Amino acid sequence: MKEIKCILLKVDTVLITEVNQIESTLGEPDCELINPYEINVDGELSPWPEVAESKRMRIHSDSILTIVDPKADIIAKYNELTS
Repeated sequence: MKEIKCILLKVDTVLITEVNQIESTLGEPDCELINPYEINVDGELSPWPEVAESKRMRIHSDSILTIVDPKADIIAKYNELTS
């Protein structure tokens, strides 16, 4: 089952993405983001980062300020884009 969350990064970016915690060695990325989209101020979603073709990326959990459950309308938009 996919765990879809909103993530607020320390760089003032809000994402909606599927999140997986991964095994890693000290200093290596320990979170995998699958199909991340940035939530723009108007509520629209855009692929994140826009310059990458990859739909999977790894980040350090210390880059994340907080993780919350997204609103139903945001999940619906996200599911339309990723299905």
